[in-house]
Amino acid sequence: MSTTEPTTARRTVLTSVNPATGEVIDTHPIADEEAVAAAVAKARTAAASWGALSYSDRKRYLLRWSTRLVEKSDELCDLIHLENGKTRDDAFLELLLTLEHISWAAKNAEKVLKTKKVSAGALMSNFGAYIEQRPLGVIGVIGPWNYPIYTPNGSIAYALAAGNAVVYKPSEFSTGIGNFVAQAFAEANPELPDGIFTTINGYGETGAALVRADIDKIAFTGSAATGKKIMAAAADRLTPVLLECGGKDAVIVAADADVTAAADAVAYGATMNSGQTCAGVERVYVDASVRDKFVAEVKRILTDVHPGSDGKAAYGPMTMPSQIDIVRRHIEDALKNGGTAVLGGLDSIKGAFIEPVVLVDVDEDSAAVREETFGPTVTIRTVNSIDEAIDLANDSTYSLGSTVFSRKHGLEIARRIKAGATSVNSVLGFAAISALPFGGGRDSGIGRIHGAPGMLEFTTPHSIAVQRFAIPGMALMSYSRTASTMKLLRRVVPILHGRNK
Repeated sequence: MSTTEPTTARRTVLTSVNPATGEVIDTHPIADEEAVAAAVAKARTAAASWGALSYSDRKRYLLRWSTRLVEKSDELCDLIHLENGKTRDDAFLELLLTLEHISWAAKNAEKVLKTKKVSAGALMSNFGAYIEQRPLGVIGVIGPWNYPIYTPNGSIAYALAAGNAVVYKPSEFSTGIGNFVAQAFAEANPELPDGIFTTINGYGETGAALVRADIDKIAFTGSAATGKKIMAAAADRLTPVLLECGGKDAVIVAADADVTAAADAVAYGATMNSGQTCAGVERVYVDASVRDKFVAEVKRILTDVHPGSDGKAAYGPMTMPSQIDIVRRHIEDALKNGGTAVLGGLDSIKGAFIEPVVLVDVDEDSAAVREETFGPTVTIRTVNSIDEAIDLANDSTYSLGSTVFSRKHGLEIARRIKAGATSVNSVLGFAAISALPFGGGRDSGIGRIHGAPGMLEFTTPHSIAVQRFAIPGMALMSYSRTASTMKLLRRVVPILHGRNK
């Protein structure tokens, strides 16, 4: 599932390296199919006891985990900086969002999942009707490298809060980080049995083994191409999938926008984490009346923004080396197809570090507009109306996130955008609000993480109908029903359902 895997002969140990320097950080044994099956079997046993706990007990254990991550925050942020490449400040912000979601999941699981009584209807008025949400059992999670704790936690914390055990394969580019987070859970809760939350390390074949294993759902974050392969493999056992497969998120800047605020948001959203953000800014559609001011302001801001690995850097290196070639290809294609670089260009690519690149008037059919770039670049196109901007924003195979800047019509415009989430007059606001579900459709994936919908992803509904008392002659699901009962029903049905004109 990674294009950078070593040859089969070397697949016994995974080597973690610093993307800024290439320095070896650590090595990890690779889990083969047998090891994956053993981890899942252990999780299956642990799931029985974990799922039987009360919501308050699971809440206590999850919040202990959160506290442990806070206690080890400096060590964790240093590791994220070292293995992922992002700045320590951005690592801390990622940890903060992770803690927010652990807290929300722990504290809201009972409210979201508790048994609910529903109406049985007139025909079955002698019944009580209830819906229970039961944990699925064992959840397999395959995480990304770009947000190595925040993104997988959208599945891990919610699955755990719902009563499931989790087997987690972190990305080969953030293996140490994934192991650190799982170890923190064990350290915070030494009395719990092994297997509630465990990691397996490896490359694509380890993830493939997890998909084939005896799990009850697979949650994956990564490319659409790999997501499709996972979905196909999961079909063999009819294993349900939750897929978050990236985006090509658009920003609409209306004529009445706060242009300075919009430019600041676009500059940050396009380059934060080296542009390696699935819901970051990749495309901008700006009204002609404010276009020049907006472009000038974006350029002004990003002129002073630079990557690096020291304390002065705004963002770090590209984490995955193969992504650099994609960024280069997109810039080349944009310039070849009529686009102009008002800031940066091909010479912005300096090894693992890429300076900000701002491209204007790029053809909508170019790779820079159609494909996910995942680098610190942004395309800006001038539009003559909001209708044109919305049409262009929606003309994508992705539908993950989006942003609208408008003083008077932001919500109205947001409701017309085909995306899983929209932030109005800010960037990525939805990602920091735990109650809001996150995810998209088409090539952006299937299902949702976060919020109540994200919690429900890791449960299955169980319907219970309880006959409270018998009505003589009204045993409809029985051969004892009478002719007079059927005659009565024929008179009642038109009254109940025949007056709907």
